[in-house]
Amino acid sequence: MSPHRSNRRLGAGPGLVLGVAVGLVLPALVLGGGSALGAAPTSGAGADAAAVDPAGCPAFWVAPDGDDSAIGSRTKPWRTVEHARDTIRARRLNQHLNCDLVVNLKAGTYRVEKKISFDDRDSGSNGHQVVYRSADGPGKAVFEGAEQVTGWQPYKDGIFRAPVDVSQAFHTLYVDGSRATTARYPNRRSAEEWAPYLRSTLIDPSKEAVRDQIGFAEGDWDPAWDLRLGSSWPAQVVVWSGGSWSWFTDTVPLFDINFTKRRSTLIYPTRYSMVNSGGGSRYFVQNSLSLLDQAGEYYLDLPAKQLYYKPAGGTMDGVEVLRPTTTEVFSLAGASAGRRLENLTLDGLAVQHTDFMDWYRYGWNGTGDSGIKHKYPKYDTQIELPRNRWGAISLTNTRGVRLTRLHVAQTGFTAIHLLFANERTTVSDSLLEHLGNDGIKVEGGWPGEGDLAHDNTFTNNYIHHVGELVAGDSAGVEIMNSGRNEISHTVVEHGARYGISIESRPEIPNPDNYTGGNQVHHVRLSHLAKDSGDTGPFYAYGVRNEAPYTPDAKVSQLIVDDANADPSMPDHKPYGVHMDFGGCGFAFSDVKVTNTESDPYHGPSAIVCDTFDNVSWESGFDDSRMQYDQIGVLPSFPYEKP
Repeated sequence: MSPHRSNRRLGAGPGLVLGVAVGLVLPALVLGGGSALGAAPTSGAGADAAAVDPAGCPAFWVAPDGDDSAIGSRTKPWRTVEHARDTIRARRLNQHLNCDLVVNLKAGTYRVEKKISFDDRDSGSNGHQVVYRSADGPGKAVFEGAEQVTGWQPYKDGIFRAPVDVSQAFHTLYVDGSRATTARYPNRRSAEEWAPYLRSTLIDPSKEAVRDQIGFAEGDWDPAWDLRLGSSWPAQVVVWSGGSWSWFTDTVPLFDINFTKRRSTLIYPTRYSMVNSGGGSRYFVQNSLSLLDQAGEYYLDLPAKQLYYKPAGGTMDGVEVLRPTTTEVFSLAGASAGRRLENLTLDGLAVQHTDFMDWYRYGWNGTGDSGIKHKYPKYDTQIELPRNRWGAISLTNTRGVRLTRLHVAQTGFTAIHLLFANERTTVSDSLLEHLGNDGIKVEGGWPGEGDLAHDNTFTNNYIHHVGELVAGDSAGVEIMNSGRNEISHTVVEHGARYGISIESRPEIPNPDNYTGGNQVHHVRLSHLAKDSGDTGPFYAYGVRNEAPYTPDAKVSQLIVDDANADPSMPDHKPYGVHMDFGGCGFAFSDVKVTNTESDPYHGPSAIVCDTFDNVSWESGFDDSRMQYDQIGVLPSFPYEKP
């Protein structure tokens, strides 16, 4: 980035406080000429200039082998981002800025055991940013959310085990740069697929709507399995709840099992029932040593503090195993919507190997279940539960935050989560890959209670392999009750459900619905909707629910290719563009859809509420209008494309 600079040198101006905070050692502030503020220059000090760059802008340095008692210069860097943050806070160096304040992070690995938090005390000022940047190029400063597991010994049947000194469980594992599979039955067909599955059965005719019990066919479950039922670390089911619906996946621990009645009770209810008129839900059982029989699978025996893994090569020599130590790496959060964190930049950082959670379900199950009175209580079912509102990088109550040239990989859950009040956020030039859930998720607040999330920009991003742990409802970019956002020059590839999803609720009247005015252009969506139904790589729901449907959202220069679900998927086959109930108020132009299992376009029932100009599902499509050289990431994209 190119900060705006003035010729005025940093000095002891208004708001600049020098001193020692309780518990914080503050080195002297060093000017470009090498003199500490209030001290005479010393011999050779110029090489250790810590607080200004050659143009006079504040600058500090951090390195993995640095020392937080040093002065924070290029040759005497600090060791932690937290110390840099705290020093800037204590000195109020981010107040009254004349140019960007830059913290340079040298190449190397920064191990993260708990999230690094920024709040409104860390904001930039006067339109200038506080920048934390990878000084040696994009992806070189690596924030590692895991630690290596060593001490492997043979166990049996090609399985190895190692001690893990953990008091808290971890819920995913990384081996040689890829995600390992929790031991499961039936075994995965491949690392690129979620199938195959078992199918739940109807326990009895009076329990079709049950959500906390799952029936199984004779022979599907083995009585010899050690499922640790009744313990604090039981086996789980991962289920596409809803019977023949294939919209959401739940990961829920088991409570008990009855082989006579062929049913298991779950500790928590799933989002939908286990059986509907179309049949049973697809599911698999996981998290038992009894199920560990395929190369690439692992099992954590938490009470015994032993980790089991079966390598493909029959040996652990040269195999690197990393267990996650944190769910979040960076939290950017203002105190409230009225007191936001503003003008902070993360530039060129790599974030990797974060954790998942002990159980997962999307949203509250019923209207008003949040326990908080809202104007539209049905929206409780449309938003993540409070325990699930986070990402490897989480934002809430922010304005003007820039996330650029990031490499976010192997996350337990969502990569970048914008919760509630966030506006003018930019996520650009970033590679997001192999993600537990979404790439970028924007969750505005409840409808009719204030337009808090809007005018964000997501551009020149490559997002692939989303929903590795939460296949249902996963998306490359999901916009929920948030409007006037721009998604451009973006690629989303490989996922079980959406590429781009824009949603609210179909009962929300237009004045209280904040999801209008979104712009999508020069985007490619490929190899999506691979394991779900009643969907499409581009999806909208509840955006404009009443006339007039004057388009204020625009979709142009969009390519959708390959929307084909696993053969086991029992729901409506994937479309290319699916405008569900209330998917209205969009102007489509120059859109090409190919290789879809169902129709290339499926619109809201009974009405036409979108407009079309040069779309491939209508006659007269002119392919020469497609700007292929500009669709997807631009030549300036800073990473090698997958």
